[in-house]
Amino acid sequence: MFELHHLTAQEQWDWLRRGEITALELVSHYLDRIERLDGQLGAFVTVTPEAARERAASLEQEHPRSAPLWGLPFGDKDLNRRAGVPTKFGSRLMADFVPDESDELPRVLDAAGAISLGKTNTPEFGLPSYTESLVAPPARTPWNTELGAGGSSGGAAVAVAAGLLPFAPGSDGGGSVRIPAAATGLVGLKPSRGLVPAGSGIGSLAGLGVAGPIARTVADAAMLLDAMIGEGEFPYTLRAPRSPEGALLGSAVRGEGRFELGVMTTSPWDDAYDIRVSPEAQAALDRGVAELAAIGHGLQDVALEPSPDYAPHFRTIWQVGAASIPAEGEAMQLLEPLTQWLVHRGREISARQLAEALAWLTAFERSVIAQFAHVDAVVTPSLAMTPRPIGWYDSEDGERNFEQQVQYTPFTSFVNVCGLPAITLPVHETDDGLPMGIQLIGRPGDEDTLLAIGAQLERRLQWQKRHPAQW
Repeated sequence: MFELHHLTAQEQWDWLRRGEITALELVSHYLDRIERLDGQLGAFVTVTPEAARERAASLEQEHPRSAPLWGLPFGDKDLNRRAGVPTKFGSRLMADFVPDESDELPRVLDAAGAISLGKTNTPEFGLPSYTESLVAPPARTPWNTELGAGGSSGGAAVAVAAGLLPFAPGSDGGGSVRIPAAATGLVGLKPSRGLVPAGSGIGSLAGLGVAGPIARTVADAAMLLDAMIGEGEFPYTLRAPRSPEGALLGSAVRGEGRFELGVMTTSPWDDAYDIRVSPEAQAALDRGVAELAAIGHGLQDVALEPSPDYAPHFRTIWQVGAASIPAEGEAMQLLEPLTQWLVHRGREISARQLAEALAWLTAFERSVIAQFAHVDAVVTPSLAMTPRPIGWYDSEDGERNFEQQVQYTPFTSFVNVCGLPAITLPVHETDDGLPMGIQLIGRPGDEDTLLAIGAQLERRLQWQKRHPAQW
């Protein structure tokens, strides 16, 4: 039986613009699904049905139907403040916090005509690559609810995969858009540093964290990313030549071009941890490479030069990034053990150590871009393993927990360090029915190439027609 969430986000927008459905009808459809299904999934931490319905009813007077996301529902990641809505940051420390003002990204999406249905689940302060906090149920992949959905945009990915939202914004400081997208069979795009003004990475430590879209199709991801970028140019953005109409959606719809691609299974973590690509992850890479060859792309093996200093310097940044969490004295006990470990370590690091780490990672960025310069994009596995069981990560030993995260996601964090764009694509399905994907890493500012290749693979593999049981 047909239901509204079976349409792509673009199709839903077309129906809204033509008046075949109203914004209130669409919002009510998704709210009903959230109420019925989310108890077993953990996608949302807060749902705001009254505010959503009020906005849907008045949207016609506030925004023209030509607005880029007019009437489309979404969820704010619970790291983004929305005025009047609890913003917990995945932490007991912030459990009672209700902001008076909204952050920039929610305001940008509001201006595009989208309608927030609430706040999507995230781990404590978005630090881990899995979404299992002490303030909310874990985010579970709809493909097997005994397994986690990854993180830190885990709730957003679950909502999209289960048909509770047409798409969702996330944030990515070490893989936090791509990891949950890969674990739930979706498209997740980490933009170049500086591309999205409301989540540019420019102001974050080492430039790691950027905002990006999670969607079921490549075109839907591009549609949301265009809206997240907003109007005009951002002065810090390095851009490759844009598609003729100037929007990324054009590249995703046309899906044109033949490119020279590198295939890589090494990572900068290889010298520090025992990194192994599982048979399922290798099968996904093999499938993706075979399809890319069949399309006509050139393929060659590439490998990162050994970088034994990457692990300690990245750890320094990750720990210092937690040092400013506003927990002192007894309030520290409200933090989870992993976060406490990160905060304590971060506050022990000297200014000299931080300066050395930042300088080293800047040089690493230049080196990686030079190593990749002879190809248009680099293909890696999205993840090194299948989605991890709920409770798999060590909750007490910070060192072991960090190692587990790296072993699951060795191919994501260095992309943030280098400020490069990357997209994860669900090209494969395991014998147990779990989605597995590949990651494409592009040149600085060249999201167009990633979207074009993604569209080509999507046309061949039709992954948008595969759905979990909740669909």
